[in-house]
Amino acid sequence: MQPSGTTTVERALDALNFFLADVRDGLGPYLAIYLLTERKWDEASIGSVMSIAAIAGILAQTPAGALIDRSRAKRALMIAAAIAVTAACLLLPLLDRFELVAATQALAAASGSVLAPAIAAVTLGIVGPKAFAARTGRNEAFNHAGNAVAAAIAGGTAYWFGPVVVFWLLAAMALASIAATLSIPPAAIDHQVARGLDDMEEHGASQDRPSGFRVLLTCRPLLIFAVSTVIFHFANAAMLPLVGQKLALVNRNLGTSLMSVCIIAAQIVMVPVAMLVGRKADVWGRKPIFATALAVLAIRGALYPLSDNPYWLVSVQLLDGIGAGIFGALFPLVIADLTHGTGHFNISQGAIATATGLGGALSTAVAGFIIVHAGYSAAFLFLAAVACAGLIGYCALMPETLRAATTTSRTTALASLNE
Repeated sequence: MQPSGTTTVERALDALNFFLADVRDGLGPYLAIYLLTERKWDEASIGSVMSIAAIAGILAQTPAGALIDRSRAKRALMIAAAIAVTAACLLLPLLDRFELVAATQALAAASGSVLAPAIAAVTLGIVGPKAFAARTGRNEAFNHAGNAVAAAIAGGTAYWFGPVVVFWLLAAMALASIAATLSIPPAAIDHQVARGLDDMEEHGASQDRPSGFRVLLTCRPLLIFAVSTVIFHFANAAMLPLVGQKLALVNRNLGTSLMSVCIIAAQIVMVPVAMLVGRKADVWGRKPIFATALAVLAIRGALYPLSDNPYWLVSVQLLDGIGAGIFGALFPLVIADLTHGTGHFNISQGAIATATGLGGALSTAVAGFIIVHAGYSAAFLFLAAVACAGLIGYCALMPETLRAATTTSRTTALASLNE
């Protein structure tokens, strides 16, 4: 495997994560604002477009992971995905028909699903399993910094130029991400290590073949972690939208501005949290850190009902930076631990991301139903209870996975999966 500590590669990965932060989600929450204010669409049509895009992104996760596992052209895949996302969004102002707009956003969401697992794969292929934790934390820190900067630029410039500024920003960051991708030397990526196999230079050619998919289905810790991540997203996904609704109800004029503050502030908190997780995950272990994320999520849900004061709601929302910062940095580490030696690191990421996406989509529907029948406080407390139940189950059933990362033999790794 090529040396991974060079300044050039480190800076290239930093830049890639920073600039792809805005590209990965396409127009994201700004899509609804653009369609409502510029195209004068009704809320039902906007919701349908966003649902179609979300479903397309969810369905693409697992095939994207499988493609990344098999491909040795990971840089080209990231560039193609960035171009597809940007092109689909830049076409939007030229289209009027619902089905065409929906098709472009479905393409953007499906293409964007390639980027997160591809970055994780490239990172693993460059730095190897031993340095993966620290580098993943750094990746997430630059990702959250990119999101915060992009949101601040969009929010600040939209006042003078309107929602169209988001298109310019997306295009600029896409071009920058392509330049960052091309600055990564192709030879720096070990594609065997990138898919979760051992380093061929250390262990020989006999270990270069991936195992059968059955090893993933029979890996009890992997299944427990998948369920835990679904619970995390189910409890988490609806909280920010509900906070936004409460802020709008308290002060309709400041609702959008306060929502932007929530997003930016949480992203800023995620930066040091992700860095801390990257530095300490190999010291403290994965299990206590992820348990902390679930605990913070439960506390956050329980605190929201205590007051409708906007400052209180925004302050509590800062806790999202802790939970999401931990999850983003830890998710690929645990998957890498549990799939080491199988050759299925990226498809496992994609499969679990698909499940978590479904959990997140179900979250908003269930929370909305509860609000209609019992109010916002009941919805927040229900989500907090789900997170608490997930925490108890995780602590009781999930083993520490750090030990899997220390194995150097594919045979040993596969044996540990079935313990």
